[in-house]
Amino acid sequence: MKLKYFAWVRERIGKPEETIEPPPSVKTVEELIAWLAARGETYAHAFETPRVIRAAIDHAHVKQDAAIAGAREIAFFPPMTGG
Repeated sequence: MKLKYFAWVRERIGKPEETIEPPPSVKTVEELIAWLAARGETYAHAFETPRVIRAAIDHAHVKQDAAIAGAREIAFFPPMTGG
């Protein structure tokens, strides 16, 4: 699946996107965030406060308990404010 990173999540990881294949044990957005955070220092920094991270699966905003099975693209971004 393709992962896309936005705003300070992208800045901390150091790339805008990547293609990954998480292990079968990773079934939800929350588990994916935890798995990514364990991949190294930059990921740990980007996901150090997982509860504030927002996610979208195939362009639809989802909660962190959403299943990732069958997802083609998952985007991660910090909270947004109106303007």
